[in-house]
Amino acid sequence: MRSAPRIIILIVNLMTLVFPGLTPAEMPAIMSRRPAPKPTQALLKQTVAPRTDFTGAMFRADLQHTGLYQTQGVRKLNGVAWKFRTGLVVEAWFSSPTVARGVVYFGCDDTYLYAVDAGSGRLKWKFKTGGVVYSSPAVVDETVYVGSHDGHLYAVDIRTGEEKWKFKTGGRVYSSPAVYAGTVYFGSADGYLYAIDAAWGRERWRFKTGSWVNSSPAIAGGVVYFGGWDGYLYAVDARTGEEKWKFKTGGRVLSSPAIAGATVYVGSMDSYFYAVDPATGQEKWRFKTKDLVRSSPAIAEQTVYFGSDDGCLYAVDAKGGETKWIYGTKGRILSSPAIADGFVYFGSSDGYLYALNMRTGKRRWKFKSSPGWMRSSPAVADRMVYFGSDDGYLYALR
Repeated sequence: MRSAPRIIILIVNLMTLVFPGLTPAEMPAIMSRRPAPKPTQALLKQTVAPRTDFTGAMFRADLQHTGLYQTQGVRKLNGVAWKFRTGLVVEAWFSSPTVARGVVYFGCDDTYLYAVDAGSGRLKWKFKTGGVVYSSPAVVDETVYVGSHDGHLYAVDIRTGEEKWKFKTGGRVYSSPAVYAGTVYFGSADGYLYAIDAAWGRERWRFKTGSWVNSSPAIAGGVVYFGGWDGYLYAVDARTGEEKWKFKTGGRVLSSPAIAGATVYVGSMDSYFYAVDPATGQEKWRFKTKDLVRSSPAIAEQTVYFGSDDGCLYAVDAKGGETKWIYGTKGRILSSPAIADGFVYFGSSDGYLYALNMRTGKRRWKFKSSPGWMRSSPAVADRMVYFGSDDGYLYALR
C-alpha cells in the first residue's frame, strides 16, 4: 500500500503528457476514486436521436429541438420569482427565452435583445436592433446569436452586449438560429436558409426555397431540417447546402421540426401533424387536429407533444401516432411545449401558462398573466420557468 502514492504521482505525470496544460484538479474523471454523485431526482428517460455535439443553449433546448430540458422544473407553483418589464409590445411577443450560465436572453417587439440575471431579474444589458425581434436567441461560447425584422442576423458578446458582427439577408428574420460545428443556420423571409460562419459572419452557403422561411432549423446527423411557407419540410446537407429531399404538406410550415430516433416530426397549417422518415423523406404517419398547427413539438418517452390553434395540447404516440391524451384550453396554442421533470409547460392565447403531468395530461397548475396571449415558448432551468407575455413582461415562476 506504501507504493500507492508513487503510482498516483506517475499517473498524474502521464496524464499531464496526454492532456497538456491541465492541472491535477482538471484531470479527467478517471483519476477520481469516488463514484459520480447521484442526481437529486431521476430525470426523464430520453428516446431521441443521437445527440449532435452542442455546448450552448438555444430554442427548443437542443439542436434536435426536442423541447426536453434536463433540469428540475416547477412541480408546485409558488408564484412569481420576478418579472422584467420591456418596452411597449405593439404587435406580439414571439421570442422565447434562452437560459445560459445564469442569464436569460430574449428578444422583444420593442426591437431589443435583452440579457437579464436568471435569479434576480436584474438587467445586465440590452442590445438594439433595427426591427422587431421574434427570433429566439442561441448562446454558444461567448456569443449570442439572434435575428431581427430588420433583415439581419446579429452576433453579440454575451458579457458586454456589444455587436461582434451582423449579416444582412433580403427579408425579415423570424427564424431562430441553430449553431453547429462553427456554423449558424437560420431562415429568412427572402426564401433562403443560410449557413454563416459563426466566428466572422461570412456566408458559407444559402439554400433557396419557394417562399418565406420562418421555421427554425433542427440538426441531426449532419443534416438540417426546416419548414417553409411553400408547404415543404426540407432536409439539406449541413456542410454543402445540397438538398437531400423535401416533403410536401398541404399548408405553410411555420412549426419547427423536431428529431427523435428515426423520425422527424413537424406540424403544418393544413391542420395535420406529420411524422417523416429522416433518411428518405417518406411519410410514416399523420395526425389530424381541428385547426392550424403552428406550435413546434416536444418529445420524450416515446411521446410527441404539440399544440394547435384549436386550443388543444396533444400527446400522441411517437411510433404510431395514436392519441394518448388531449388537454383543451380556451385559446389558440402557438406556444411550443417544454418538458422537464415529468411535466409539460406551454402557453395559450387564453392568457395562461399551463403545467401538465406529461404522462396523464392532468393539470398540475396554471398561471395567469393579464392581458394578452402567451405565444412565447417557455424555457426551464433550475426549478424556474421563464416565458414572455403580450403584457410586456418576461416572467420567472418558481
